[in-house]
Amino acid sequence: MKIAAVADVHSGGVEDAERLRSLARGAARDADVLVIGGDLTNHGRPEELEVLLDALDRCPIPVFVTLGNHDYESGNADGLSRLLAESTVHLLDRSSVVIDGVGFSGVKGFCGGFDHTAANAFGEALFKAWVTEGFLDAEALKKELRRLETERRVAILHYAPIRATVEGEPPEIHAFLGTSHLARALDEGEATVAFHGHAHNGRFEGRTPGGVPVFNVALPVLEHEKLEHPYHIVEV
Repeated sequence: MKIAAVADVHSGGVEDAERLRSLARGAARDADVLVIGGDLTNHGRPEELEVLLDALDRCPIPVFVTLGNHDYESGNADGLSRLLAESTVHLLDRSSVVIDGVGFSGVKGFCGGFDHTAANAFGEALFKAWVTEGFLDAEALKKELRRLETERRVAILHYAPIRATVEGEPPEIHAFLGTSHLARALDEGEATVAFHGHAHNGRFEGRTPGGVPVFNVALPVLEHEKLEHPYHIVEV
């Protein structure tokens, strides 16, 4: 199965319609599945998502998406989720779908930091809640991956699971770009490959400590890599 992967498409409205249709047409030509790792919209507004869905509903291959932080900006993530549920697009939000013997599991993920600099849930309640949110999304991802009975397991995230793919961003903001809890979930869930976005200035690829390939497919990263198309193709 060939997967076309991208993230951070940032639909802003009708001015983006042709760009998004072109992306969907290209993915359908080059791959069997299209995945989008969050930041579907600029500000989480229904009218922004509707422009993207118009493009994706015309796409003849399965499409899997997660939400990103931009999709929460207007406080209407539930409304966006309902629009997605009414479309042909599969929203993976602590959930999984199997297509042609390949399992797809997705979560938005969250912050927390990486490796020895990861934050601990200690101190004020607000700080504990911030750290715990990342842990809970990682636990949900691990659970979803483990319950898949497929040999090939694809993980779709928005936030990064490893430090390697956020390098290039200022070190001061690394803790806000992802968490190592997600990397442990990928390893313990025996993922085949993982895709994420969010880190627009990060590196293109890396691996978890257990060796799972991780691709930062944020659109600005793909543009920096000078790929032929606005998505990355991986065969699993």
